[in-house]
Amino acid sequence: MTETAALRTAPLRARAEIDLDAVRANVRTLRALAPGAALMAVVKSDGYGHGATPCARAAVQAGATWLGTATPEEALVLRASGQLPDDVRIMCWLWTPGGPWREAIEARLDVSVSGMWALDEVTAAARAAGRPARVQLKADTGLGRGGCQPGDDWTELVSVARAAEAEGLVKVTGLWSHLACADEPGHSSVDAQLDGFRAMIAHAEQQGLRPEVRHIANSPATLTRPDSHFDLVRTGIAVYGISPSPELGSPADFGLRPAMTLSASVALVKQVPGGHGVSYGHHYITAGETTLGLIPVGYADGVPRHASSAGPVLVGGKWRTVAGRVAMDQFVVDLGGDRPEPGERAVLFGPGDGGEPTAEDWAKAAGTIAYEIVTRIGTRVPRVYLNERQAG
Repeated sequence: MTETAALRTAPLRARAEIDLDAVRANVRTLRALAPGAALMAVVKSDGYGHGATPCARAAVQAGATWLGTATPEEALVLRASGQLPDDVRIMCWLWTPGGPWREAIEARLDVSVSGMWALDEVTAAARAAGRPARVQLKADTGLGRGGCQPGDDWTELVSVARAAEAEGLVKVTGLWSHLACADEPGHSSVDAQLDGFRAMIAHAEQQGLRPEVRHIANSPATLTRPDSHFDLVRTGIAVYGISPSPELGSPADFGLRPAMTLSASVALVKQVPGGHGVSYGHHYITAGETTLGLIPVGYADGVPRHASSAGPVLVGGKWRTVAGRVAMDQFVVDLGGDRPEPGERAVLFGPGDGGEPTAEDWAKAAGTIAYEIVTRIGTRVPRVYLNERQAG
């Protein structure tokens, strides 16, 4: 019996079930929305909390030809896993001085460069490795985070990168940027960034660069802006079946299915009188005689404390609400006199088609976004993979 199979049948305190068939189906849906572009499945932050390697494998089975991570360390783990085809391209973009450039070159990673310090370090590493580095130049077209500014900075970066390419130290495989407001329908910055990106591409190509891919589209742009698809789309949260913005539509509106279901076993059910304080600070007082259920997960597991007195949970076929504060390891729900047996399943969130709350419901309760809800689920919660061995 595999570890996942054993976990699936074990009586666990909590579990996060990851439906890899949903990941595969989401990737196919996204590919169909961008038929003229290759697809990158972004698996940073352990696959947005879903598990980087299993989700990467499922995404590749469904037709993703690129994988993306934030840090080089994440990318190196993927490459070393031995569970992915050798020809899958892996890109990483969050570098700091002194990073593992040579290791990345030797692992055949595509590395992002936003400024001269990074280009200097990667070319030095390429000399030491005796092989060219795969480099993607990032342009800041308006997000104001990573990326090279247009104008003189971009001119210098392109010029030096072209010279390094001519010397055989690098191969400029891509030109890319990132959108600031693609999740806000009709935001004027999207058109402005696309115009800026086209101009920066044009300059680079006039200087002799011939990138394999040009890319700027994230999940929301992949879903709503075909003119942003270029040669490659970078899909992150949508791979896991979560809408990048409720204003754009629900997952079902885009043909996506959430892949994670978070549940826990009810640890205790007890009857209490009216006027009974619940959890730290007694921010919840029972209105009358009732039953309380103890759910053995808390903010150490990633349940947001900001959802105290607001987070929804399905217990016994009914929606309940967190009663009082979420503690480090547990929280309480008011069962209103119902008496489920200890060990009954409490579902915090899932796809929603079984009547359970969704990650978006928890995001609203906590005043955040669904990205954070799934990504913050901690390592104390075992991941149980469904449909793990099915082919793409």
